[in-house]
Amino acid sequence: MDIVFERRGEGPPLVLLHGIGHRWQAWRPVMDLLAAERDVIAVDLPGFGASPPLPKGTPYTLDSALDVLSRTFAELGLDRPHIAGNSLGGLFALEAADRGLVRSATALSPAGFFNAAELRYAMSVLRASRLVANVPDAVLTRLARSPRRRGAMFGMIYGRPDLLDVEALAGDARAMRAARGFEPTLRAGRKVRFRGTCADVPVTIAWGTRDRLLLRSQAIRAQRRLPGARFVWLEGCGHVPMGDDPSLVARVLLEGSTATPLARTA
Repeated sequence: MDIVFERRGEGPPLVLLHGIGHRWQAWRPVMDLLAAERDVIAVDLPGFGASPPLPKGTPYTLDSALDVLSRTFAELGLDRPHIAGNSLGGLFALEAADRGLVRSATALSPAGFFNAAELRYAMSVLRASRLVANVPDAVLTRLARSPRRRGAMFGMIYGRPDLLDVEALAGDARAMRAARGFEPTLRAGRKVRFRGTCADVPVTIAWGTRDRLLLRSQAIRAQRRLPGARFVWLEGCGHVPMGDDPSLVARVLLEGSTATPLARTA
């Protein structure tokens, strides 16, 4: 299938995967910082952004997602690239590491470490966010221009929505509204937990201290599940941290995609 992507820079390849309802532009705040040292490929996952949904009859499972990623790697001439992902993309990054498809994985607030109650909460927040995104474009842009309303609209996703460009936020909302993969992915996610070990693949897990979607309890659970992973708290960052602190997130991604990532950080 024709996966849409943005590619910049030179160096070791680093593939970037966004979260549910998002698009490759989620990585725009850090793209140029990364491209100074990496061949960066930010993709729109199937059914999100400008990428088409999975073929009719193909379920939105981890196996389907990893099959698409594997084919995309081959089409782009990537042999076990480094990978990084946020939320849903973080889960995919860890799965790719567990299956030996990548050289390293960096996961920013990855999905897959929730319990049943935490999952119900996250699903309700995401569906509410998509409902808000259904307002007309002109109203959406006008609301986003107000710092107070911007916080109310996007504060569950970003730690500092006041730092983000109004048009970028409005574009994110439109992408959430239009994402044909949103509901099938959300429904499939009810049965998904990360069970892997990522043996022999360097892993970094980073979590925003202001993440209000996937909560701190899940970060602790991720550390216990992958005790050999390097763990980093992203101070002051929300669930989608790239726009909250681009320099911090870029540094974590660059360190995580070195041949030997830096030591574990408490």
